[in-house]
Amino acid sequence: MKIISKAGILILTVVFALTVQAEDKNVQAPVKTSVKPVNSAIVPTPKIENDFYDWYQRHQQVKEQIKKQPVDLVFIGDSITHMFGGLPHSNVVHGGAVWDKYYGGLNVVNMGFGWDRTQNVLWRLENGEFEGIQPKVAVLLIGTNNLTGTENARENTPSEIAEGIEAICETIRAKAPNCRILLLGILPRSPEKFVRPIREINRMISHLDKKDYITFMNFGSKIADKHGLPKKDYMYGDGVHPNEKGYQVWAESINSTLKKLLSEK
Repeated sequence: MKIISKAGILILTVVFALTVQAEDKNVQAPVKTSVKPVNSAIVPTPKIENDFYDWYQRHQQVKEQIKKQPVDLVFIGDSITHMFGGLPHSNVVHGGAVWDKYYGGLNVVNMGFGWDRTQNVLWRLENGEFEGIQPKVAVLLIGTNNLTGTENARENTPSEIAEGIEAICETIRAKAPNCRILLLGILPRSPEKFVRPIREINRMISHLDKKDYITFMNFGSKIADKHGLPKKDYMYGDGVHPNEKGYQVWAESINSTLKKLLSEK
């Protein structure tokens, strides 16, 4: 049996190590990939959250209402719009007297749904709520609920929410080509963590005003303090929903612009 000397063993060890090192250089390290999550704010989705009403029932009521009457004006949004007033009737109304004063004599439908996010509005528009109607104006206020994540839906970023709002505008335009959109900035809300993202969203969607069918308005500063938080005098009590005084500011703020848009041919 041939015995390898210590020197030979050392040489073999060095050769083996160099061989392995050379082979390692030829093996590429795994490439790290990051998959961007799907923007849930632009994926049409029916009811997500439970609230103070039956979501599917109200969806049906809206579809029936637009068949009962002429429709020149629609208000589209979440619970802030839902609780304003008008038809279909809501079992919770905070601005009914203001609604009746400013819109009582108009051919108007309230398409506000409590807890709706942008994806819910997209679903509703795609599933009958704009079927057979050609409103002159759509007042749109949506997006604040996308800032809140639950076990049912994740929180969206400001850029995702802005994209969702733009998708709604484009859907309205596709279904009613002559409809003008009065796009409202998201209203201030408590707590303080919402101040910065709301400002960012409003900054981004303000650029949609460049489209000839969109008019952007942001009256939030009228009901906010110097820190960007809503003043208690204008809120129902939860820091999110306006009271009658808050709805009065809303109606007064958009009144002249809305009248002008409704009168345009």
